Amino acid sequence: MLFSRINRRNFLATALSLIPAKMAYASAKENSVADGKVRVRVDLSRSVASIPPDFIGLGYEISSVARVGLLSPENKVYVQLVRTLGRNGVIRVGGNTADYASYSARGRLLSSPENQAGSIVNEAVLRDLGSFLGATGWQLIWTLNLGERNQANAIEAAKAVRAAAGNHLLAFEIGNEPDLFPNRHRAADYSYAEYLAEFRTYRDTLGQAIPGVSFAGPDAAVAIDWVREFASDEGSQIRLLTAHYYRDGAMKPTSTIDELMHEDPRLATTLRELRAAADSSGVPYRLCETNSFYGGGKPRVSDTFAAALWVLDFLFTLASAGCAGVNIETGVNQLGFISSYSPIGDDEKGHYWAAPEYYGMLAFTLSAGGQILESVIDADGRNVKAYATKRNNNEIVLTLINRETASDATVVLDRNSLPVREGSITRLEASSFESKSGITLGGAGITRDGSWKSMQNERLIPINGKIQFRLPAASAALVTMHV
Repeated sequence: MLFSRINRRNFLATALSLIPAKMAYASAKENSVADGKVRVRVDLSRSVASIPPDFIGLGYEISSVARVGLLSPENKVYVQLVRTLGRNGVIRVGGNTADYASYSARGRLLSSPENQAGSIVNEAVLRDLGSFLGATGWQLIWTLNLGERNQANAIEAAKAVRAAAGNHLLAFEIGNEPDLFPNRHRAADYSYAEYLAEFRTYRDTLGQAIPGVSFAGPDAAVAIDWVREFASDEGSQIRLLTAHYYRDGAMKPTSTIDELMHEDPRLATTLRELRAAADSSGVPYRLCETNSFYGGGKPRVSDTFAAALWVLDFLFTLASAGCAGVNIETGVNQLGFISSYSPIGDDEKGHYWAAPEYYGMLAFTLSAGGQILESVIDADGRNVKAYATKRNNNEIVLTLINRETASDATVVLDRNSLPVREGSITRLEASSFESKSGITLGGAGITRDGSWKSMQNERLIPINGKIQFRLPAASAALVTMHV
């Protein structure tokens, strides 16, 4: 469906019980329908889940890493963009190209789409990757080639990755999406049992070659039953359970902004099954490859402000379901072009920038941490979401996302559940869902050097015993409160 352009205008903050920190500022949209009351109650005593410090992550095809200078400490802007997302995080290298790739210590780098020559990584690019991890402080999950059954090269690659990454190496995966191997890398009747046998052969050989190395798996694309069985069979031997998720396919006509702004009916079931597998085995689960629409994302959907609001909600949905972390796919994809859904823009000429989805990831980083608290929202039928986190004994962050096209909301906080003394609001805004530029978080964009600093926060204090504020359509707000 088409979305009309939504303009913003200033209005008096005092009318909404907001007292700005430096100047009177708030925002609304012209031509929006009348505000609806959105009431939020938080149970400060009930924790839904914990958010690990390394929850946030980025995912890359091996063909992307095979491009010289990308994940290098000399790529200063890229280093800063990663650091801005968080001090702790995880980079996952894999994708479909992993099962066509090879390692050659002195070989010439080659970035190749799947089903072609096969990407080649060498010692020099892995040294750069190791230094990049050191510069950012992030950890690494690396996927070894299982598809071509070249165990000797996989072991050589693993040794080189281990030497380069050092203590930043979190785990190795053996094969990418093995549940999709039938008719791709294996016979049509290839089964989980056959995969498990292959995994164990690689695992045992690698364990002898690299003592103390950790593993993750099964890296399933869609077969959650593989994750459940793998958790039972390998739970005592692995560090992470891993799986993939995409909202839909890029080529489907139904892959629209409207679809992104509504719940995926499959997701809740998938996360419930993954959490059950993790709980039964005592091994945390991670969505190590995910984004909006597989196949590189949908242009004019995955590369718009709508994706920023989608990913902010998506990350909180995962964290609330006990997910230990997520790797948002970025960069060149298995087809050989830069994906529309990439949170980090890349013109393939050495220039990098924060794309729309990046802003949603950063908003999550700013608001997440510690415990997710149980919260209840009465949105009066509006498409508004709310999440509450507790970062220390007296600081609560309430994240609200208005996914309506043109319907503003007035948020009313329950004083009985939130005895707020003071607080502030940081807004995530753009002119419309379709915006590809002009996005701000806290009134500021990401700078050319990859850094960010809020320029505009609104003070929030109770007035006449009430706490309420405006949440414009197609926007989000991070409300930091001291209780």
